Amino acid sequence: MASASPSPRRRRRRRGVGGLAALLALVLIGGLAVVAGNSYALREERVTISTAAGALRGVLALPRDAEGPVGLVVFVHGDGPVEATSEGFYRPIWEALAEAGYASLSMSKPGVGGSQGNWLEQSLHDRAVEAGAMIDWALDRPEIDPRRIGLWGASQGGWVLPEVAVDRPEVSFVIAVSPAVNWLDQGRYNLLAELDATGAGEAERRAAIAESDAVRALLNRGAPYEEYLEASADDEPMDRDRWGFVLRNHTADATAALGELGRRDIPVLLVLGEDDRNVDVGDTKRAYERLLGARLTTARFPGAAHTLARSGVEESELWGVLVGTFAPRQVFVPGYLDAQRDFLAGLP
Repeated sequence: MASASPSPRRRRRRRGVGGLAALLALVLIGGLAVVAGNSYALREERVTISTAAGALRGVLALPRDAEGPVGLVVFVHGDGPVEATSEGFYRPIWEALAEAGYASLSMSKPGVGGSQGNWLEQSLHDRAVEAGAMIDWALDRPEIDPRRIGLWGASQGGWVLPEVAVDRPEVSFVIAVSPAVNWLDQGRYNLLAELDATGAGEAERRAAIAESDAVRALLNRGAPYEEYLEASADDEPMDRDRWGFVLRNHTADATAALGELGRRDIPVLLVLGEDDRNVDVGDTKRAYERLLGARLTTARFPGAAHTLARSGVEESELWGVLVGTFAPRQVFVPGYLDAQRDFLAGLP
């Protein structure tokens, strides 16, 4: 007699089909979540800008529903081989700026993302010239309002921003995110902060500081790479290109240019993270207040790392990947994107 209930084999098969369907549903939901989380109110145009050092490739990100000319924010990157979108990290920022009626222009560094050259062969002045070429390019674009062009720069870009803003009268505002003032001071602060964060013992601290002092002495003498390599006690010494980059730029100090920028009397937004281990935010804040005066607006965020990402997100690779994939706007601390949008919205 046939059983009224399915056989054990059939039951197992049905559970397998059900499990597969559930897995497919989860994959579909996850895919939709990724698409939704990474959809922005922007129109991105791939662009190429010619400079004296070669062609740069990048992105012009316009407000999606813009009608008529819009303002423009020219992006100046921090350290490292940064491509135009910073691996998507910039898009939530671009969207916030677009909400205030501004486009964003960002180029991949030389040697990155199809741009010609090698960013490690640049000086910080070269990068300022590069930003000037981006402004020149934008002035010929009908969708850009030439009266509303400003700069956005992060970290190492803080040495570039004041030079460009002083030299180019078209620059009408500046957004500086986690900038340092003096290269060597920033390097020493970073070293000590990392030693504190890792709980280094006294002997380890003394050795690390002695190594740093030895490298500084070599830099001050303009030592060739071979001498640095022979003297280095670092497990992972700088390669030749990196040594050349540091040798070329280690005397950078933004104090004089910030003083000149203060005399230009344009609005500046200074954005700082309280958990920054790269830059002494207290020192930066005091210098900017002293040199820029009443035209400075400062926004400080607790729980924010150097990139203004939530400290927990930045310090956990897994958490960073998950949040960056499914909810990239939530990578940043609350209020960071709003502060930039509101600053631009309040400009004339």
